[in-house]
Amino acid sequence: MNWDQIEGKWKQFTGSARERWGKLTDDDWDKVAGKKEHLVGQIQERYGIAKEDAEKEIDEWSRKLDEARKHP
Repeated sequence: MNWDQIEGKWKQFTGSARERWGKLTDDDWDKVAGKKEHLVGQIQERYGIAKEDAEKEIDEWSRKLDEARKHP
């Protein structure tokens, strides 16, 4: 699933994202507001990981969303 689709339906995916990245606060989620780069930054900050690692995690999460959507 490409990020434009995720951003467009962000409210639908927020629960899954919150489950995946539980260390992010409500304020963090408000900052993210569906923007991938903001999510990358918040994950980096809260989990103390490199940008590339945060991007990999997000890409993996979005692939799982796509798989779940195709095979409910």
